Amino acid sequence: MKSSLENKAIDLFSYVFMAIFSIFCIVPFILIISSSLSGEKAVQLTGFSLIPKDFSLFAYEVIFQDNTIFTAYRTTIIITVAGTFLCLILTSAMAYALSVKTFTHRNKFAFFVFFTMLFNGGLIPSYLLISKYLGLSDNILVYIVPALINPFNMFLLRNFFNQIPDSLAESAKIDGANDIYILFKIILPLAKPALATIGLFYGLGFWNKWFEATLYINDKDLYSLQYLIMKVLREVDFMYQMDYMQGAVINYVAPKNTVKMATAVVTTGPIIFVYPFVQKYFVKGLVVGAVKG
Repeated sequence: MKSSLENKAIDLFSYVFMAIFSIFCIVPFILIISSSLSGEKAVQLTGFSLIPKDFSLFAYEVIFQDNTIFTAYRTTIIITVAGTFLCLILTSAMAYALSVKTFTHRNKFAFFVFFTMLFNGGLIPSYLLISKYLGLSDNILVYIVPALINPFNMFLLRNFFNQIPDSLAESAKIDGANDIYILFKIILPLAKPALATIGLFYGLGFWNKWFEATLYINDKDLYSLQYLIMKVLREVDFMYQMDYMQGAVINYVAPKNTVKMATAVVTTGPIIFVYPFVQKYFVKGLVVGAVKG
């Protein structure tokens, strides 16, 4: 009886704690959405609030003032979908090869991959390689090709593959299966938690791409969403500084704060809906893949 009461008390405490924690997680999102729908002057006078003050869509009008934002959305979606798919294929192939115990030099190759996590060639050699020798300037592939394999994700997936019994692959080989068949028909179906985990990592990485556009992209049709949003924020900051230096036009205030909140909604809103679909795999894939090396 005493044990039962203790369990109920622990359950009650856990539910209350998680409810309070959830509220603390949700409130910032509500605050961002509310502020993006408020007038700039109201935000400057009264600060941010959970309920929109002086309701206005002007911040979103600034962001969606032309079709450039939709083109950037299209580019970013293509980068995210295609890049994540290719990364999963190549990362899975390399992780499987390094997890096969009969592969004689797997430790040497694993060290070469690990070495890239510690050292890299630097910005100038990378720029010369990508722009001059690979010819990826003003090419959408510049977002994808340099990031096809992430060493951390590869090791995470390899560690997960190590948990799968070798007897499954050995039985398939006895029946005449080759490594490609074993990987795609046996290993990967069992590795959905790990694939969902690194797929989310890759997807978020591609969705937030902006630095490549700064160095290699001049064509506006190839701007990523994050880079375009950064340009919009810079323009709004410039407008704000000009108003401050020269004296603002009557009844007009540059939407500096509200645009920042609106950009947060525009950039994080779509990708955040992906997480619920991989949530049940995410924790399992991250924990199981990180237990053993």
